[in-house]
Amino acid sequence: MISRQRRTEKVVLAGEEMELFPQCGLLWTSESTLMLADLHLGKINHFRKSGIPVPVKANDKNLEQLVDLIELSKPTRVIFLGDLFHSHYNAEWEVFGELIKHFVGIHFDLVIGNHDIMSDIQYERKGIQVFDQLKLGPFLLTHHPEETVEENFYNLSGHIHPGVRLVGKGRQAITLPCFHFGKDQGYLPAFGMFTGTARVHPKKDDRIFAIVDETIVAV
Repeated sequence: MISRQRRTEKVVLAGEEMELFPQCGLLWTSESTLMLADLHLGKINHFRKSGIPVPVKANDKNLEQLVDLIELSKPTRVIFLGDLFHSHYNAEWEVFGELIKHFVGIHFDLVIGNHDIMSDIQYERKGIQVFDQLKLGPFLLTHHPEETVEENFYNLSGHIHPGVRLVGKGRQAITLPCFHFGKDQGYLPAFGMFTGTARVHPKKDDRIFAIVDETIVAV
């Protein structure tokens, strides 16, 4: 069996070096700040309550990948770009709380998304600070992409779950989650399982980085 080693990719955005991880995270290296979007924790339990037979172990897979990403990137701050928790409070929120309690010294923030519908007290209980949007250095962090980006800022967001369609020989095609960076906006892939992808249509000078197994590939 071939063993694949995880491989990251570095990219410069607004003059700042970022490191892309195949676990769908982006690390702002100079600030030790990890960004990720659309975890949709709680979605699996939400599906199961609706009678959709989603395996319970998918919950563990999401959290294992989060732990893996934090341990690899070693951030001092983690910023979730919206849709951290998919539904109203359920037991998975407490499991997530125990996970972040393990990472003493890391500050956790949430830029609120349309699925983040729990009461503020739940975030306070877990020590998560909540924002409508965040301006950090040259970056404007939001959940929904901005229709018009404020001058001198680069907008990083989630929400759209970007995916790129690759076509091989014999016309075989596959759509893979990706990072999509345009002139003044960048879109992070969805972290959570069962979130799906929306095919992107990049402009000429856009940069696309697909996630293939455990590797970042420039397209």
